[in-house]
Amino acid sequence: MPTLFEHAGGEEALHRLEQVFYDSVLADPLLQPLFGAGDPDHVDHLTAFTAESFGGEDRFSRELGFAHLISVHRGLRITEEQRQRFVALYMAALDATEMPSDPAFREAVREHVEFGSQVAMQNSHADNDDALHPLRKVPRWTWPGDDDDDGDGA
Repeated sequence: MPTLFEHAGGEEALHRLEQVFYDSVLADPLLQPLFGAGDPDHVDHLTAFTAESFGGEDRFSRELGFAHLISVHRGLRITEEQRQRFVALYMAALDATEMPSDPAFREAVREHVEFGSQVAMQNSHADNDDALHPLRKVPRWTWPGDDDDDGDGA
């Protein structure tokens, strides 16, 4: 069975997805304040994170590390409404970029984005390290129903 990374079409397809998603976030009045004027490296960082999560190379971990992800979310005070919009726009970007539409892939992506957005929201409210989500590495996401082999909840 291919990895989610392979099934999605690899790095190029994920980069297209993340670009469409990021453009939609920057145009959304509810989410734009979380992202400011935009970061020219954000799409590349998001692509690397998603690729690694879905079974691609570990470029995000090697080049940025999970501590970077924690630091960019701290203090943002993400609301549940913003988190839900984030998920909705991500799922819409899947359609806009004609990513695979099979139910198993879409379920895996939704679970990944729901989980990740919950982690980001918790970390965005953390006033100290003890209040952070315990996740400290890029989660490896698999197909729905696969056993979790690294204990990170993915």
